[in-house]
Amino acid sequence: MLLPIHIVAGGLAMILGAIALTAAKGSTVHKRSGLLFVYAMLTMGMSGSVLALRQSLTNANALGGFMSAYLVVTALTTVRPESAATRRLQAGALGMAVALILVEMVLAFKAFGNPGRSINGVPFFMLLVFAAVTTVGAVGDVRVLRSGALRGGRRLARHLWRMCFALFIAAGSFFSIRARVAKVLPEPFTTVPMRILPIVLVFVAMFYWLWRVRGRRVFTPAR
Repeated sequence: MLLPIHIVAGGLAMILGAIALTAAKGSTVHKRSGLLFVYAMLTMGMSGSVLALRQSLTNANALGGFMSAYLVVTALTTVRPESAATRRLQAGALGMAVALILVEMVLAFKAFGNPGRSINGVPFFMLLVFAAVTTVGAVGDVRVLRSGALRGGRRLARHLWRMCFALFIAAGSFFSIRARVAKVLPEPFTTVPMRILPIVLVFVAMFYWLWRVRGRRVFTPAR
């Protein structure tokens, strides 16, 4: 049952993420699609991690699921009112981030020593990228726990990049494998440029909105 759940949740996550990215920020559509995106990503990530770990306890593909969960949870707590519950959740997420960094680094070195410089199909440099991103996230978590909730543009930037990177994980896991795309989309969409395009658009949208919210004390929803 987990595989169909994982596939459906992944598809919904990409659709809901695209809606949240294009909707007016702060609007009802943005808030609702964003919250549903979080639920879809948690379902996709956890089911994917369980499926990967059932194959092998050292399956590197499990990291994407745990990392997705970490990113969307901390992105959500960023835009929620600060409370004892959100701080406990943030502290737990920080612990998860530290564990992820250690596992990602160990697997990266293990992958580098393997033929093909990969492990379970995941290249060592991608594991290093994941470790770097998780480290950036963990450093930000420490700052929030020490200094309190962020305000203005910094708060929105923290929310944006975490949600967008989670969407990148979902889009990348689907569009990076031609066979998966071919089962859902017509032949013209299975070419390398067409499969790269959605992933590029995620980052284009992320940097656009990071530019829009830079230095803002109060964010005015886009019209």
